[in-house]
Amino acid sequence: MSELKPIYGYGFFNVRESGLVDETIVFLYSDPEAYYKRIMRDRSKYAREIEMLSRNMQYFLDEEKVYINNERVYPILGRVDIGVAGLDNIAYIIFSIYFKGVLKKGLNTYVNEYEQETSEYDYTVYWLFPENARIVKAVLNVPYEVVLYGRGLRFTVYRGTRLPGREEIIFEIN
Repeated sequence: MSELKPIYGYGFFNVRESGLVDETIVFLYSDPEAYYKRIMRDRSKYAREIEMLSRNMQYFLDEEKVYINNERVYPILGRVDIGVAGLDNIAYIIFSIYFKGVLKKGLNTYVNEYEQETSEYDYTVYWLFPENARIVKAVLNVPYEVVLYGRGLRFTVYRGTRLPGREEIIFEIN
């Protein structure tokens, strides 16, 4: 297999009033040998790659401890897509993940605990909460910006940032 090198990542979290959280993670890679373009033309190689990526991502999701209002929830990988991003040497992997917790009127808390790590690449994360929600506080270990009239959150983690293994977002639902 060609050596894919991470270029950038995006995370999109869409929190619904029902407590369902749809998470989409997009990774962009340098793919100098156009490995992904080649395997996309071979059904069996493509299927094996998707299976391997699925298994690996679910393993990492199972390692995380995610809580909504102090109740553990379990992220589940729904789908993996791979392809090239306009240029043969830029590949992408998209993971669609979901989990569900119980939200309530008033203050709600999301916590993610994971193994400490140092970011190997830059990435940006967006959180979008229901229209009747507002961000109260976030502990992300990086600067963040509250957007979308108080119901969105945006932050960027730069390569080399030491991540202590815990994130917390406190939000209020009216």
